[in-house]
Amino acid sequence: MAVSENEALCPYRLVLEHVTSRWGVLVLIELLDRPYRFSELRRAIGSYGGRGVSEKMLTQTLQTLERDGLVHRDAKPVIPPRVDYSLTGLGREAAEQVRGLAAWTHRRMDEVEKARRAYDEARAAS
Repeated sequence: MAVSENEALCPYRLVLEHVTSRWGVLVLIELLDRPYRFSELRRAIGSYGGRGVSEKMLTQTLQTLERDGLVHRDAKPVIPPRVDYSLTGLGREAAEQVRGLAAWTHRRMDEVEKARRAYDEARAAS
C-alpha cells in the first residue's frame, strides 16, 4: 500500500485519528478484555448504545488498526473460516491510554454538561 500525502506530511496525527476514531476507541477498549471473533466484537460494540457499527465500518476500522500494528488478525484455516482479533503489545498500550480517557470522560460528564448549559445560556442571552 502506497503512503498517502497526508500520511507522509503528518503520520502522528493520522495514527491519533485511527486510535480515537468513533469505532477505533470502542474496538481497542473491547479487545483489552480478550480476543473476539468479528461478529462477537460487532455485538459488543453495539452494546454501548446508539446505532451499532456496520460490518463495512468495523472491517475498515480493524484493517486500519491492523495496518498500524495495533490489532492482530488470526485467520484459522478451518471450515467454516474462523478469524479472531486481538491486541498487539502496541495496541494494548494504546488501548490503556484510550480507556483512561474514556474513564475520565465518564467521571467528568456532569461537569461537561454543566459547562455546556452555561455556554448555551450565555450565547442565547447575547
